[in-house]
Amino acid sequence: MNGRGDTAAELAGLRMLVTGGGSGIGHAVAAAALAQGAEVAVLDLDPSTAPEGAFRAAGDVADDLSVTAAVDLAVGTMGGLDILVNNAGIGAQGSIEANPLEEWRRVFEVNVLGMVRVTRAALPHLRTSHHAAVVNMCSIAATAGLPDRALYSASKGAVLSLTLAMAADHLHEGIRVNCVNPGTTDTPWIDRLLDQATDPPAERAALEARQPSGRLVTPEEVAAAVLHLAGPSASATTGTSLAVDGGMAGLRLRPR
Repeated sequence: MNGRGDTAAELAGLRMLVTGGGSGIGHAVAAAALAQGAEVAVLDLDPSTAPEGAFRAAGDVADDLSVTAAVDLAVGTMGGLDILVNNAGIGAQGSIEANPLEEWRRVFEVNVLGMVRVTRAALPHLRTSHHAAVVNMCSIAATAGLPDRALYSASKGAVLSLTLAMAADHLHEGIRVNCVNPGTTDTPWIDRLLDQATDPPAERAALEARQPSGRLVTPEEVAAAVLHLAGPSASATTGTSLAVDGGMAGLRLRPR
């Protein structure tokens, strides 16, 4: 891609389904795709806050019947499916001792099995597309050891491995599968975490400082990476994880 115009041209007319598109990164992905000419459906527990112009399908990625109904409705409305963005997910804090097993099950139910459910429902439609692509939302937590993120990190590590396995399984069908690994991103979830902190400004400063760029990632920056991987110009890219983390995964800068 050489710029916004080329991206818009290649996404025009493509049909995209974004899970968790009612807020945060998913909302940014849906809005950017719409702006670049794609037809977009948002699957969310509450899709009412999805970007204007997106088809809104209520669904719970933790429920089989709900997912099947929502995907079928969205695909039927758009007349097909070319791109699936598995973005829906929930967070968790604490060491391995902090979260009860029921919470472990809940996070994996949404973050991992949610992707399984939606992808299974979408695959028959993706197989008929000439530009089929799946982009999974992973995390820096899959590749870097972060304190007090044992459960969340485990779920995103599973997403990273699942992405590679899916890419291997479906390449012969013409379906590319990649994932994006955001660093700490300025989303409503981070706002809620900061609200719970003893000293929110100090906690935000600490989160910013641990990224070599010295700031949080924006949802729009993550969305740009998603759309690149989803578009036909990335047709030779599959089984890849793209870090959008201000250098957190790979850089070891000297203190200033």
